[in-house]
Amino acid sequence: MRRWTQGPAAFVRARYTPRHRTYSLQAQQQKQPAPSHALPTPPATGTAFPTRRDPAAIVAPELDALRQSLLGLLGSAHPGLDEIAKYYFLHPSKQMRPLLVLLFARATNGLGSDWRSRRWAAECDGAGGRAEELDRPLTRPDVLNDWNPSMPSTTASFASVFSLVPPAAAPPRPPPPAAFLPPPPLGTAPLLAPPGPDALLPTQRRLAQIVEMIHVASLLHDDVIDASALRRGAPSAPAAFGNKLAVLGGDFLLGRASTALSRLGDTEVVELIASVIANLVEGEILQMKDVHRAVVPAAGGDAWNVYLKKTYLKTASLMAKGCRASVILGGCAQGEVWKELAYAFGRNFGLAFQLVDDVLDYEAGEATLGKPGGADLQLGLATGPALYAWEEHPEMGPLILRKFEQEGDVEMARDLVRRSSGVERTRDLARAHADKARELLQGLPESEARASLELLTERVVTRTW
Repeated sequence: MRRWTQGPAAFVRARYTPRHRTYSLQAQQQKQPAPSHALPTPPATGTAFPTRRDPAAIVAPELDALRQSLLGLLGSAHPGLDEIAKYYFLHPSKQMRPLLVLLFARATNGLGSDWRSRRWAAECDGAGGRAEELDRPLTRPDVLNDWNPSMPSTTASFASVFSLVPPAAAPPRPPPPAAFLPPPPLGTAPLLAPPGPDALLPTQRRLAQIVEMIHVASLLHDDVIDASALRRGAPSAPAAFGNKLAVLGGDFLLGRASTALSRLGDTEVVELIASVIANLVEGEILQMKDVHRAVVPAAGGDAWNVYLKKTYLKTASLMAKGCRASVILGGCAQGEVWKELAYAFGRNFGLAFQLVDDVLDYEAGEATLGKPGGADLQLGLATGPALYAWEEHPEMGPLILRKFEQEGDVEMARDLVRRSSGVERTRDLARAHADKARELLQGLPESEARASLELLTERVVTRTW
């Protein structure tokens, strides 16, 4: 993980210079350029993409099917748990995380050396990669681990002692082809993956569902911790069902996601996505700790490192590791650059995404987010705009150190942010990360999916939602 050794302003490109004021010495420090690592030269496809479609339109059928089949995965024995688990899925959603997973799959399938074997597993009965195999109920009908009226009648009940059930013979796993032809050298032949939905593998579609399940589980838990009353303009799950059911609903989603994850059949992908769950917890604890109390009030000090690390753990980790896992499921083997490129893109994109969210907390407020401007201040959180304001107004420091707990602290902090360039500079920092994400995409072959990813990197900074 790249360490932040200087103020974040050092990462903003030179063209984003202050227009209205002189920044602190720390804010003006420039980071030494990192060693240059040339991006791979993408293969020439011979296809031009002069127009860029809306990114969601590229994978719209997959996103629609994702939501519909996902609700079927969440079936529970308890009606209340079933309702809370599905609550956020039934509300309008950006679905940004599954969108990134599917677009990266479309942009990279056919590049990895194991693409042919992955494609074979997706088409061969018994290989474990067919949609029908992945869609089997997550609760096995021959293993009673809950009571569920929708389970097959062959399932034993609690009416009597449980008897031994003779095991069913496992179906023989088909042997893989004797040999897979090596892929053609990059740039000398068209990619194997055809354009259109067929380029996506069932495992990649399921991964998109899994990352959305994990994201929604984190929302359920976050709304309990933050005591949020609204989510996307509607009552939050804790407000609608109570804290206990919201927590249990999030736990249930994580359990279902873990079961679906195990069926993907790739150890590296399981490790990646499982580590995201740990990252979400680590990020939340980092946010809750009194991290600023030990900070020497010198233009933010170590508070920036804590803030940006928390931002990665809570937001960017799922995007970065989801993109990487998608490329791995598409056949990228160890030592191939495509999965490293996917992770680097997702990390930069995720940081830009959250930095803009923190800007919108001040700019948009109740009109678009369903909460008053500066709501993070009410939770005791110092995000990018407040930390930048600290560099320009030293009186912000004591407010941050006591987490805006005293009467009038929140109002004073809002005023200091408004009188500083904190909002503008935070958006500039987001733009620097988005520009880097877009630069990384130049290592991929030209495709409609790559063009859509480029468009996303532009929209992530200018969005108002």
